[in-house]
Amino acid sequence: MTDMADWDLTRLLAEWPYEPGRILARRITGGDGRAKLQLRIDLGVMQMEMDGRPDGLRPEGADSLLDYQKDRLSRYVSQSGASAGFVLSADECRALREEAVQYYHRYVALNAIGEYAGVVRDAGRNLEVLDLCRDHAALQSDRVMLEQFRPALITMQARAEAELALADSLPNQALAALDRGLAKIRTIFEEAGRPEAFDDDNAVQLLRGMRDALVPRLPASQRVELEERLRAALDAENYELAAILRDEIRLLNA
Repeated sequence: MTDMADWDLTRLLAEWPYEPGRILARRITGGDGRAKLQLRIDLGVMQMEMDGRPDGLRPEGADSLLDYQKDRLSRYVSQSGASAGFVLSADECRALREEAVQYYHRYVALNAIGEYAGVVRDAGRNLEVLDLCRDHAALQSDRVMLEQFRPALITMQARAEAELALADSLPNQALAALDRGLAKIRTIFEEAGRPEAFDDDNAVQLLRGMRDALVPRLPASQRVELEERLRAALDAENYELAAILRDEIRLLNA
């Protein structure tokens, strides 16, 4: 019979004290020999699997509820020939949102320990949840409820992609990842009819700050590539990307 005292976390929490304002995460090896991810929170420690659903469960026999619903959608399209009639109930959307919170905690922890490939994976995965609910929720409230988080998700993914590129000494690819993120966020504001809010958005300022710090580190030869990308953007009438590239060229020449 297990001694109830063995369940006491006091010693564990004392050895890893919580620090307000800091994201404290670490990778450990679990009792099953597999890597686990721990996140220190104010009232304890959150432990997650490194892969699959963070809590290790397999809802409906799938890797996640998102995978289960994507499989349902795929089968529906195969049978009907279109996705228009596929609908997610309010309870299904709520369950997807609750699952997305688990992945949010994990990509925050992964980002804190520099596991950027996992950040790209989990942020991209949560963007899929937003898309699925937006396109197929039965209730309008469920279609829009998560959209407020889209710029932050895009930012997290773009920054992680840039960090991966920088680790491989590929600053031009890092710059391209940040540009893609900025272009996606600009599209969100334009489609919402609020293009004037783009420049003041926190997500935009984070990406621009990383980009502005990166551009001066590029070799002079990168100017030629940026100018070629600028010409291509103008030819395609992609004026949003062209504006970004002009800023980068200006910083490179400063």
